[in-house]
Amino acid sequence: MSRDEKARGRLSRSTPNGAVVAVLALAGLCSSFMFTLVVPIQSQLPELLNASRDDTAWVVTSTLLAAAVITPIAGRLGDMYGKRRIVLVLLAIMVLGSVVAALSGGIIGMIVGRALQGAVVGVVPLGISILRDVLHENRVDSAIALMSATLGVGGALGLPISALVSENADWHWLFWIAAGLGTVVFALVIWIVPVSVLRTAGRFDYVGAIGLAAGLIGVLLAVSRGNAWGWTSPLTLGLAIGGILVLIAWGWYELRIDEPLLDLRVAARRPVLLTNLASVAMGFALFTSNVSHPQMLELPTSTGVGLGLSLLAASLVVMPSGLVMMVLSPLSGALARTIGPRVLLVAGAVSLIVAYGFSLIFSTEVWHFVVANILIGFGIGFGYAAMPMLIMRSVPQSETGASNGLNALARSLGTSTSAAVVGVILATLSTGDGETRVPTTQAFQVSFALGLGAAIVALVLALLIPTRRVPIDKHPSLPE
Repeated sequence: MSRDEKARGRLSRSTPNGAVVAVLALAGLCSSFMFTLVVPIQSQLPELLNASRDDTAWVVTSTLLAAAVITPIAGRLGDMYGKRRIVLVLLAIMVLGSVVAALSGGIIGMIVGRALQGAVVGVVPLGISILRDVLHENRVDSAIALMSATLGVGGALGLPISALVSENADWHWLFWIAAGLGTVVFALVIWIVPVSVLRTAGRFDYVGAIGLAAGLIGVLLAVSRGNAWGWTSPLTLGLAIGGILVLIAWGWYELRIDEPLLDLRVAARRPVLLTNLASVAMGFALFTSNVSHPQMLELPTSTGVGLGLSLLAASLVVMPSGLVMMVLSPLSGALARTIGPRVLLVAGAVSLIVAYGFSLIFSTEVWHFVVANILIGFGIGFGYAAMPMLIMRSVPQSETGASNGLNALARSLGTSTSAAVVGVILATLSTGDGETRVPTTQAFQVSFALGLGAAIVALVLALLIPTRRVPIDKHPSLPE
């Protein structure tokens, strides 16, 4: 028996596995909740913070940037210094950010607080890696499916909670609740989750971390703010081109050092590369509905497009997607062991294709959106469960944190690109003047068509993933 297997055996015998899974899933819900936290008050932020709409857009952008940059770096730190330790650090940063935002009455404090909150997104890939270390192989797939599903479940369940709080209390309570939730999860992780015993030898690649952060910030700023700045403006083009050039130089550097931040040779393995590309497409498909469905549900009926629902009612209509993901988790794990995660990813992509095909034909009644979101729940539930399983079947155990972090980054690239592209379409294909402009039926149809196209791309990529498990070279690891 190898040293890694012995370590996993010690953890399995000494730890209540169900409790570990529950605590890590709660941490995942906490992280995804951060993205829907400010949705109910987003349109009111200029008035609440006494700032321009361009400035308050950074309340959302800062969280996105922090999450994208920190997630792959936190994964590598977890591989090297202990996954539980880094989970605790990320939760502590999130609690600090929540307190900063709760105490803030201005735009600067809010942006800083939201950026700190974004760090917690890294707990999902780290949690998945912990489950691989802790659980017996017969239980790990179902647990990973549940952990991965929290990326969608937290947002779907968190939105009505945020709407309910914002409609009945001062908006600062949103952040106090987030701080309290983070504190509870922090204590539970210390109490329940075992200390990591599997470590990767070597020194942390600080140059690689700085290069990755700089490149990602450039690209993501261009994508997320291009609509406001102008897609052909010097600032947008400079950030996009500069970010891409930095990432190219970063990749060249990473391939030439002995202890890189991310082992790009592992990331370039066919199953890993295709899974990450499918993750981009799947993330795009998911967020297309997150952007378009609530808007269509909330627009006044007088526009001839919307259904005139309140934010709370609209969030309840889209909530079935999260509920389906949660219910599917144990089934996804069992199916992965029986038919393989690749087939699961294919099934998820097919479900998304059906969902957007349905939305293109039926989108005039509330029940149409309920059906579409149930189908999206099946698609994302199966797809998000399959992706980390495919990754971990193709990378050494010493690379699980960094590799899952890279996969989470791929999903983030898909969601942020979707938000930007769908936002442009809804803004461009609209009628009216100034603040009264509303998207047309054509705008939503184009958005649904893009979601359909992304799902088709995910299906094609999933079909190209090899069915045979790729042999994994053993990397050195150090017990704590």
